Amino acid sequence: MSGGTPGRSGSGRAGRGGRTKSGKPRPGTGGHGKRRLEGKGPTPPAHLRPGHPAQRRAAAAARPPDGPGPEGGGRAAAGRSADRLPEGRGGRARRAGGGGPEGRGDRARRAAGDAPEVVAGRNAVLEALRAGVPATALYAGPRAGADDRVREAIGLAAQAGLPMIEAGGPELDRLTGGAVHQGLALRIAPYDYAHPDDLTARAAARGEPPLIVALDGVTDPRNLGAIARSAAAFGGHGVLIPARRSARVTAGAWKSSAGALARVPVAQAPNLARALASYAGQGLFVVGLDAAGTTGIGDLEVADGPLVLVVGSEGRGLSRLVAERCDLLAQIPMAAAAESLNAGVAAGIALHEVARCRGLA
Repeated sequence: MSGGTPGRSGSGRAGRGGRTKSGKPRPGTGGHGKRRLEGKGPTPPAHLRPGHPAQRRAAAAARPPDGPGPEGGGRAAAGRSADRLPEGRGGRARRAGGGGPEGRGDRARRAAGDAPEVVAGRNAVLEALRAGVPATALYAGPRAGADDRVREAIGLAAQAGLPMIEAGGPELDRLTGGAVHQGLALRIAPYDYAHPDDLTARAAARGEPPLIVALDGVTDPRNLGAIARSAAAFGGHGVLIPARRSARVTAGAWKSSAGALARVPVAQAPNLARALASYAGQGLFVVGLDAAGTTGIGDLEVADGPLVLVVGSEGRGLSRLVAERCDLLAQIPMAAAAESLNAGVAAGIALHEVARCRGLA
């Protein structure tokens, strides 16, 4: 019994314990095993480490579009569904489908927060189609057509020439990220943002003094859509937003704009303060809306000239750096000093006053 135990343990651990099967010390290697003491070298980068998420992403990006991948099953399902569509539409539907690994351009947009958005749910999809939100494909479950909302959504998509793809429950779950889709999903096209200089060029092409609305810290897409709607109504030439910590043009922004985002461009600036300084260098007067302003928005003497109207968030107002870039701070007179206005409402009031001073309202 005493000899059996060392034998069994020695057979499994002879290389580790440094002892032979009989339990005697193992003789040295004479230096021939010193390679085992060498280090493994520097740690390789993440995209070269097997099993690391970065390595899997790099491998997926390197695969051809039709090759196998983490979403290959979705592409196959979308392709089979598209084959059931009328001739001439199937190929278009397959190109617009959500299956298959994303290209590098889509990955870059996803990293920046500009990936194609998916609207899920029957009411949300129907409202988006009614508002004319630009979309690339409509996905419907196999038994979703019995609902009146689904039938209307399919009819609107057909009128707009959108590809319609029949997708199963697992495919819709993957496409919507597990949201409650009720068998219906709409893929929204990424918005193509303008350059800040495009807004002044647009005003010059019309022969009008520029009127631009800049947003500082406005994070609600519905406010962005409402401000674009006011800009379209009162002669604005565009909306400027920062690239970070700001609302973006999403389906919610499209719906609240009531189609105005198709007429008023939205530009993105990497740094809002620098963009305002560039506008000031071009001769535009930068006016910030602030409760501490000394001039009423209706008494703005420069309203009929080239103007940038800067609107801050409802809670924080204008940031310090942006306020320092403003030539003037103006306020909206209110009966109750303790009240604060929603960013969309404040921008609408200010734009109306500017339009009145310009003789447009």
